[in-house]
Amino acid sequence: MIGASIGIVSLVGFLVAGVPMIAALMIAVAISLFLGSQWGLVLPQNMVAGMSSYTLISFPLFVLGGIYMNAGGISGKLFNFARSLVGWMKGGLAQVNVLTSMFFGGMVGSSTADLAGSASIIIPEMKKEGYTGPFAAAVSASAAGVGPLIPPSSPAILYAAVTGTSLGALFIAGLIPGILLGLVFMAVVTYLARKNGYPTFGKFSLVEIFRTAKSAGLAFGMPAIIVGGLIFGIFTPSEAGAFGAVYAAFLALFVYRTLDLIGLYRATVAAVQLSGELLLIVSLSAALGSVLSAAHVPATLASFIDVLAIGDSAFLRLCALMVIAVIAGMFLDPLIPVLVPVLLPTLIAFDIDLLHFGTLMVMAVVIGQVTPPVAMSLIIAGRIARCDQLQVFRANMPFFIVTLLFTAVLMAVPGLATWLPRLLAQ
Repeated sequence: MIGASIGIVSLVGFLVAGVPMIAALMIAVAISLFLGSQWGLVLPQNMVAGMSSYTLISFPLFVLGGIYMNAGGISGKLFNFARSLVGWMKGGLAQVNVLTSMFFGGMVGSSTADLAGSASIIIPEMKKEGYTGPFAAAVSASAAGVGPLIPPSSPAILYAAVTGTSLGALFIAGLIPGILLGLVFMAVVTYLARKNGYPTFGKFSLVEIFRTAKSAGLAFGMPAIIVGGLIFGIFTPSEAGAFGAVYAAFLALFVYRTLDLIGLYRATVAAVQLSGELLLIVSLSAALGSVLSAAHVPATLASFIDVLAIGDSAFLRLCALMVIAVIAGMFLDPLIPVLVPVLLPTLIAFDIDLLHFGTLMVMAVVIGQVTPPVAMSLIIAGRIARCDQLQVFRANMPFFIVTLLFTAVLMAVPGLATWLPRLLAQ
């Protein structure tokens, strides 16, 4: 227990000091295992076991497909289609921002990739239209959080690998919450637009909708292939990832011709680098989880949560677990491979629905992306908008508050996440 405690304290201390996640995890795991006198034998075994999940095969494939779509300049076509659909509304360009993120998130499954692809186009446009830089950055950062919910979802893949939950079910479970969260953000934009007098962005035109839909239509083939293939049982998740990557490369190279062979090579290298970094974190996290389990940390955590749950309330236990996840998400990026191995024995002990909790963990990732001190999405959006991070955080408060409220609703109404996958499984 002493070695595990020192390991956890070391990990938190290194992260607060700004040490990269991989290095902090490696040192913390090595310290914990060294104090147990078996680190030379146990560490490589645990790391290999952590990466041996069949589900993880799909992870680099979805990353590869998303980077091909991003590098292929698909975001511009999605922006034009979103503009034709909602640009005529109050705060039109901000509405376009949210809808573009919903579209783009369904192709790349990562909020940071969404920001890199769409925010670099929309934030400068919003500033030209009279929106303040902090508001433009806040809308972009929060809207990008919809991406990890809508399949394909990188956090869902990591969660499935750690818990053994069906990845196809997790993908489908995030669909309704992702769409609802996007609509909630659009409602907030409408309120703020009426309050602050934000302008519309064009006029409603069926001709323009059909024109832009034709241009962007092939791009929607990727999420259609993935979701449709999983729903109808045509693909396994890994096969869907492989097909999606080939489809994205084909579009970028031969249809849109926005990517040449050199660009394809660079995108592939970037995908390999990103996948390698995250899979190394997964393996180290599995080793840390094994150390903590051997030290009975999950049992201690379960006892602590049981004390907090007044009257043996399952909902209060879930609340306590989510508070832990949200607080951890403020410091850990990525969150799921580090935290879930520690929480998994507690989830099983309390008979918590792993499918429902998986969607909640993705929401914890979304909240962590816009909550200091890490707040990666706010940092990226603030840099694109060239404005102070504190101002961006203040401008983001309305979106942050509704995100917390939406998470509370999702906790109280599990069917929002579990109804569709269980219906399709019948």
